[in-house]
Amino acid sequence: MQYARSLEKLSSSQAPVQVGRSRKLEPGSWSIGIYAGRSPLQLAPLPKIINPVLTAWDVKDIPAQYVADPFMLQSGSSWYMFFQVMNAATRCGEIGLATSRNGLSWQYQQIVLHESFGMSFPCVFRWNDDFYMIPETAQAGAIRLYRAVAFPRQWEFVRNLTEGKYADPSVFFFQKRWWMFACPSTQHDVLCLYYSDSPTGKWVQHPRSPVVSGNNRIARPGGRVLPWNGGLIRFTQDCYPTYGKQVRAFRITELTPTTYREEEAPESPILGATGNGWNGFGMHHIDIHYAGNSRWLACVDAIS
Repeated sequence: MQYARSLEKLSSSQAPVQVGRSRKLEPGSWSIGIYAGRSPLQLAPLPKIINPVLTAWDVKDIPAQYVADPFMLQSGSSWYMFFQVMNAATRCGEIGLATSRNGLSWQYQQIVLHESFGMSFPCVFRWNDDFYMIPETAQAGAIRLYRAVAFPRQWEFVRNLTEGKYADPSVFFFQKRWWMFACPSTQHDVLCLYYSDSPTGKWVQHPRSPVVSGNNRIARPGGRVLPWNGGLIRFTQDCYPTYGKQVRAFRITELTPTTYREEEAPESPILGATGNGWNGFGMHHIDIHYAGNSRWLACVDAIS
């Protein structure tokens, strides 16, 4: 993979290599960075990458207040990242696009999806040679599915998957079924679970749902569910004592249409505030991909 070779080059190079832009961020501003490591649960900034790699300053087509909630995937020789852009004029989130040849340096392209209501957390995935996206659309009162008419820039609404105001719906495929976590509580303390035979089909609430209740430290999704070592890792925002403080990781040890069990990974939390800089106040999202050569690459977000 091209970005695996780039990771090796960055790790072995003795000369300073700058990927990203060093910009002064306003306090309380979300931005996006790149982390890497030899384990998906032990990631850190690459020493020669300047985080953040994307900020509100990169957005040129709308007045942007911040960028957050990045998801990325590869198609052909390019990488595509979708993320929330908060429109400073309308106070509504829209979905932006950035591209990369190596997964390390990113170029902002444009807004690719916007509605009359706010959007964020654009969980993007591929199924049957089509690209789909399930962004957070809680303001619309439903979890909404979109399909790419012309990937990556043109998207169309397909259908509502379930009614209700849900935050951060996270969809994934496991053991011949599609599954989805979503947070229905404004207190960030409840996690529901659904399953379906296909993303476009009927979604059924799991009999053990909600699988988390009354705990804002482990309920709200914090990124894409990751298949790893034959199982699954669920990432969650720790919203105590403040929203977006850190990201914790849970190993899903049992998942069937009737059962659910999980346990916190020993490495958890895997992301958190550093006390200064672009991620000084908190981190609340991660999307991890295998880069080859026993290396993992992740896009993350943080608040200064």
